[in-house]
Amino acid sequence: MDAAVLEKSKAETPDERGNFFSHVKESDTPFKLGGLRDFFEYRDLGIAKATGGKVIAHLVRANSPPDGGTGWHKHVADFQIVIMTRGWAKFMYEDKVTLVEAGDCVHQRPGITHYLFDYSKDMEYLEIVGPADFGTVDAEAPTAHVPPTTPWE
Repeated sequence: MDAAVLEKSKAETPDERGNFFSHVKESDTPFKLGGLRDFFEYRDLGIAKATGGKVIAHLVRANSPPDGGTGWHKHVADFQIVIMTRGWAKFMYEDKVTLVEAGDCVHQRPGITHYLFDYSKDMEYLEIVGPADFGTVDAEAPTAHVPPTTPWE
């Protein structure tokens, strides 16, 4: 058997936990509307498929200016991190304003009430969540004060 064919067949075989090898090029999965928020675009990185739904990883970027943000909510998930790759975003985590800038990593503990209320025009972040089919539910506001947004120029 040809070595390249053998390597390909090994890569396409799941491991003992059902995980597949995955290599997604930038041109393979463009940014698209239709994700959780209509003011963001999402780029699937193939991780949900590669892990059999255990984890999802996608890039999220601003599509339109913040106008009301995400509202107070929480995710039904076991694990979630946000790694800001470009720009910045302002979150309320419970009653605390948190500025997340390029290079920052946030671990959103399971069930934390939060609100993404402001972001830069060039905002882009990597979000990794487990399981892939995590839920999002509205949450009661822990504070009435949410700072204003920053207008895009």
